[in-house]
Amino acid sequence: MTAANTSPPDPPRRRAGSTPDVVVVGGGHNGLVAAAYLARAGQDVLLLERDDHLGGATVSADAFGGMGAHLSRYSYLVSLLPRRIVDDLGLDLTLRRRRWSSYTPVPGRDVGLLVDDGDPAATADSFARIGAAADLDGWHELYERVARLVAVLWPSMTEPLPRRRDVEARVGDLSVVADVLDRPLGHLIERHLRHDVTRGVVLTDGLIGTFADAHSADLAQNVCFLYHVMGGGTGHWDVPVGGMGAVTGALERAAREAGATLRVGASVRSLTGDGEVTWQEGDEEHVVRARHVLWAAAPAVLDEVMGVAPAPVEGAQVKVNVLLSALPRLREPGLAPEAAFGGTFHVHETYTGLEAAYAAGRAGLVAAPLPCEIYCHSITDDSILAPHLRGSGAHTLTAFALHTPHRRLANLGEADHAKERDLLERAVLDSISSVLAQPLDEVIARTPDGRACIETKTTRDLQDALAMPGGHIFHGPLSWPFAADDEPLVTPAQRWGVASAHGDVLLAGAGSRRGGGVSGLGGYHAARAILDGRP
Repeated sequence: MTAANTSPPDPPRRRAGSTPDVVVVGGGHNGLVAAAYLARAGQDVLLLERDDHLGGATVSADAFGGMGAHLSRYSYLVSLLPRRIVDDLGLDLTLRRRRWSSYTPVPGRDVGLLVDDGDPAATADSFARIGAAADLDGWHELYERVARLVAVLWPSMTEPLPRRRDVEARVGDLSVVADVLDRPLGHLIERHLRHDVTRGVVLTDGLIGTFADAHSADLAQNVCFLYHVMGGGTGHWDVPVGGMGAVTGALERAAREAGATLRVGASVRSLTGDGEVTWQEGDEEHVVRARHVLWAAAPAVLDEVMGVAPAPVEGAQVKVNVLLSALPRLREPGLAPEAAFGGTFHVHETYTGLEAAYAAGRAGLVAAPLPCEIYCHSITDDSILAPHLRGSGAHTLTAFALHTPHRRLANLGEADHAKERDLLERAVLDSISSVLAQPLDEVIARTPDGRACIETKTTRDLQDALAMPGGHIFHGPLSWPFAADDEPLVTPAQRWGVASAHGDVLLAGAGSRRGGGVSGLGGYHAARAILDGRP
């Protein structure tokens, strides 16, 4: 089983007093992408990771004490990783397409919407069975219109930032541009769809890691929606064979083979805009001066290191990892659990339900029922399970709850945070159970000593474990993947969207201009900015 968190640190490789070309701060997938590209280009690269392992949020873990399930602990699917990065770095990585797109039970009924990528007729029949036959044409029209914008933007993600006017010219249809880039997402959804379920399924793509409603004026939901439907040019979210640790495991090998020095347990204490980096490793303090510094961690943490008060950042999700002894029974007769759980299973993610949950979150409450979405990695890739689990019918389940803002947890002591974690975990389990034919608790596997195989990660847990301020999975609000028409694009850092507010330090993580998600684009863009800026 491949995992990025098992590699030993490199032995010291450079001479005392030698000067690296590049210091990369942060050993998640973005930092590893940057290190691999730059080392392959002949740069002397030193990567510093504060944790005792590499991988950041893109890791696999044996979360349940030797039960034999190697789950993707934090991030869990791949869509935004460009084929170009995989090919350039020669990554030994397999991404597998899920057979089904999604299943959404209609609350209070024994039927749901199954979107079957392999059978359009089955999808049409499912629309009819929930009473949404009139939405089928609008569903296809909505995604076909958005696809025109995606066809222009996705290829640009591995190129310097285009300007807004260039995007408009390439798309041609200005009504599509305006619907996605200028008007709240709710307008697009309500124009094309009528049913509460179909509207909700579309809206979910605008809310992953984003606390907003359909009509938020800042359009945060639109930006999030665009990234989620843009990945790979298709919007499909794929399963990494071997789990998310396989992604950073492949990147780590690429960086090491290229000659980068990767140090773990190396906590950066200070840096200057002209390349001086001070870090603590064990009992020793080290100082180097590099030609370039790439910050592959959260921008708010960079602000803190530089002595600047960071802007507030707030995530709004809870992740629950579970090992099941069997897939739970469904309420819909005749539907195979492998189909329902093989894609994204939407739980109480209707349009009105999502809006109500957002209102509850703003009021400091936990919505009941709590909207969440789940999927079972092991249906598509059972390599993450030990042989005895594969033969027993066991499966992993990942649940991702929405609209649970960090503000409820920000100032709690450890004991109160533990109680809040338990409350949120229970809210997720109860929400899921309410749309099933049996309580989820009945099929949660247990360890030999009787403990339930369940692990819950709040925004507070992400902040503490991964240095993600506010538990924001994108390190901050996502940005449009293009530049304004009047925006300066003079320097390589500006052209690639990696300029920071701190001298020559470049952003190289999820918080860069086109970062977010497991894409590697933050590291790729920062590396390209350095290489394009060489004399």
